[in-house]
Amino acid sequence: QVQLVESGGGLVQAGGSLRLSCAASGRTFSLYAMGWFRQAPGKEREFVAAVSGRGGNTNYADSVKGRFTVSRDNAKNTVFLQMNSLKPEDTAVYYCAAPVSLTNYIPRSAGEFQYWGQGTQVTVSS
Repeated sequence: QVQLVESGGGLVQAGGSLRLSCAASGRTFSLYAMGWFRQAPGKEREFVAAVSGRGGNTNYADSVKGRFTVSRDNAKNTVFLQMNSLKPEDTAVYYCAAPVSLTNYIPRSAGEFQYWGQGTQVTVSS
């Protein structure tokens, strides 16, 4: 059973930075892409970023390109989301996710991710 545990959320002023971490267990971590999603109150869950199994390829939502960076440390079974230049509209619960299948592309759709963490709150004040 795959388990994902996020950490690193909090309250930050606009323009600030936060680094989220997601510790994974339960299978060979480096084989699978990993993704980050977020859900704001009253809105659907949306894709934020994803990284390939070996970390060489990444994919970002247009809304975070140039501000967020996804990376991973396969030796520590951990994926990160570095968030810079945060805006109030980045306020949401952020989720780490893992797909059920191996792919030769980086998935972006929530339906392709079976395993989810419990989420960590990120609040950006104006």
